[in-house]
Amino acid sequence: MAKTFYTERDIEDLARQGITALEVDDSIVLTDLARDKAMRLGIQLIRDYDKPPAAPERPYIAKMVSPSASAASGAADSSRKPSGSSDVHQRVRQAVIARLGDAVDQKLLDTIIGRVLQNIKT
Repeated sequence: MAKTFYTERDIEDLARQGITALEVDDSIVLTDLARDKAMRLGIQLIRDYDKPPAAPERPYIAKMVSPSASAASGAADSSRKPSGSSDVHQRVRQAVIARLGDAVDQKLLDTIIGRVLQNIKT
């Protein structure tokens, strides 16, 4: 695996660019002077074990379904929706896409909307 080396000068350049944090892992090597300069300039050195998890695991909400099972049950899922929720689902979906654009993961959006509608029982 290729390693990236940072010197004191590199850290100064990062600070001039406005970078306030540097992710450090096994592929990053900082010289002693670079580490000292980062601390003096207020650049955080973030290690994998320093980062909190992205989201808590909530097994009572997340239902693990294999991709093959979800593809096979796709038609069954749409038949389980009450007739009124399909219209609400589409309106919410269109509003979110209009607001956020192409940055939305379509499958995730449909899952979230489905869960919300299931919880409010529309």
